[in-house]
Order: sequence, then structure tokens, then C-alpha cells
Amino acid sequence: MQSKKTEMPAMWMTALTLSVSLFAFVLIATVCCTPARACSRATYLGPDNIVLTSRSNDWKGSQHSNIWIYPRGIARNSSGGAESFSWTSKYGSVTVGGWDVTTIDGMNEAGLVVDVLYLAESDYGKPVPGKKAMSVSAWGQYVLDNFGTVAEAVNALKKEKFYLVEPQTPDGQAGTAHLAISDPSGDSAIFEYIDGHLVVHHGRQYQVMTNSPTYDQQLALTAYWENIGGTTMLPGTNRASDRFVRASFYIKIIPQTSDLNEALASTFGVIRNVSVPLGISTPGQPNISSTQWRVVSDQKNKVYYFESPRSPYLFWIPLKELDFSAKASTRKINLTEGSVLKVHGKAFAGDAGKLGQPAKPFAFLPAGK
Repeated sequence: MQSKKTEMPAMWMTALTLSVSLFAFVLIATVCCTPARACSRATYLGPDNIVLTSRSNDWKGSQHSNIWIYPRGIARNSSGGAESFSWTSKYGSVTVGGWDVTTIDGMNEAGLVVDVLYLAESDYGKPVPGKKAMSVSAWGQYVLDNFGTVAEAVNALKKEKFYLVEPQTPDGQAGTAHLAISDPSGDSAIFEYIDGHLVVHHGRQYQVMTNSPTYDQQLALTAYWENIGGTTMLPGTNRASDRFVRASFYIKIIPQTSDLNEALASTFGVIRNVSVPLGISTPGQPNISSTQWRVVSDQKNKVYYFESPRSPYLFWIPLKELDFSAKASTRKINLTEGSVLKVHGKAFAGDAGKLGQPAKPFAFLPAGK
């Protein structure tokens, strides 16, 4: 009897090990058969209310990105076709646009940050008769314009007062995406449309997002790697699933410090670690390509930091020093095709809050075009 008592745990342990290994094999095989995608987002939660949301943006070729500074009171249209609707912005924001037809990233004056990342698996469902429609190109800006906290945005978007319609990007790709948001409290939410249904992951624990596969699968894969331990081994490719694992590990293991400069340096280190070097691309997958730019949003102090891999310099925009009143004009800060900010022909470093020229807000890319 004594021998049976000691043998049973070993038998169960062997069965458990085999089950975990089989699960990991199936999950990794599933992920590896999913088209890999680019772009990464990670939120640092530090002491003394330091919250830093970082993001890389990867694409094959230029997205002709520029910086846009929007005041309150801008009239917008959802560009959703016959069922479009309008709104007026409640918050001013600093954003990065793509092709000057869509908001890819940004932070509003309340410190709410929006990151729009590609998701091939997105399925927004069929048009709903009698319900208003929005082009995916307007989704991120709509959230920045209307909400000051994650909880407020989640409560509103869960009501699904409109449905999303995907456009085609100017370079001919499907405009499918999922959305990550965070606020100065450290709260986060991930929004995905899967099989025509909105799926929301809401909570401080959702610090990281990349692209494919869907978010539930990314979480499961990360749980497997956490059992192995990041100091033992981490997946190192530029695939979205591997970048998710690395970002999840590093954003939690970097020093938790009240020294803002140290926190910024560590957070930039994480997002650089999951960036894709210049010159790397995957045929047929335009968005598993070189990193075009990176940003870090300091949500406590409301400073928006921007970096191009083609420049050794960093510039930033302090939102507290901007005029977001309705009487202020929209400003556009032009970047080069390599997302470099140049002033008088030279790469610029430092406070860019006073740069840019008055410009008319762009119209969002219409659905289906």
C-alpha cells in the first residue's frame, strides 16, 4: 500500500505533463498556421501613478504618417456610407495618422490612449438595418474624441450603437483592426470583433496586445510560456505571438520605479525589443514588416513621445502646454517618408509642441474604399 501511495502522484504528474505538452503543441501549431502580423502595444504600470503606454507600428512601405494636434469642437463624420453619423469632439488630442485618412494612435487631453493595431481575424458582421455605421478608419479617433476614461469608453462601446465596416487601405490591404485603450489610472481594455460579435477584455491586467491570433489565444499562449519562465527561454521571432510573449514578460519584469526617466528608458527598451529591424519584410504579409515608428505616452504627465528608427533623435509633445480650446486651430506636423521630423532640413530632437502648421482635419477613409 505504501508503494501505491507514492506511485500515484508520479503517475498523475506524468499525465499532467503530457497534457500540458499536448496543449502547448496544439496551441503553438495553431498560432504558427495563422498569418503573422506586426505592431505591438505594452503598458507600464509603475509606482506613484506612473502609467506609460508604448506602441510600435510596422508596415511594408510608408503609411505617410504625420502628427495631428486636434482641439475640441471638431465636427466629425463616421464615413460609414449611407448609414454614417456625426459627432463633435469633446476632447482635444495628439495623434499619429496613416495616409492622412485614419488615426492609428494617440492620446487625448484626459490622458486616454488609443492604439489601433491590425487584426486579420476581425469580422465585423453584416450591416444592421436601422443602425448607424462607422468606418474602421474613424474608430480610434471616435474614442479619443468622446471619452476620458477606459470605463467610460467600455460602457458606451458595449452598447453597440453603431456597427463597424472595414475600408480598404490606400495601398490595397483589408482595413481590419482591433483596438486597445488605457488611461492614467492604469485601466486597459481590448476590443475585437470576432465572428460578427464584439469581444471586450477589460482590466489592468491586459497590458499587452499585438496582432494575430485573437486575444484569447494570445493569453493562453502566454500562460504556457509563463510556466517555462522568461529567464529560461523566450520565443524570439518577429511573429505577433512571439512578440506578445516577450512584451508580456519584459513589461512586468523591468524595474518598478518612481524615477520617470528610468521608467521611460525601460519602457522604450521593451517596445524596441519587439520592433522589427529596417529591411525585414514577409512576402504577401505587408504588416509583418519593418517598424516605421514608435511612441510612448506618459499618461500621468500627459507627454507624447515619438521615435523613428531612421533617426537617432527623440521628440515629444507636452499636451498640458497645448491650446485645446474650440477656438484653436488643428495643427499638422509633417514627417518625412521615414517618419522623421525635420526642421530646416535637419532631424529634430526635443519639445515639438510649438511646431506644425494650421491644417484642415482630414476626412476618414470611407468604408469599402
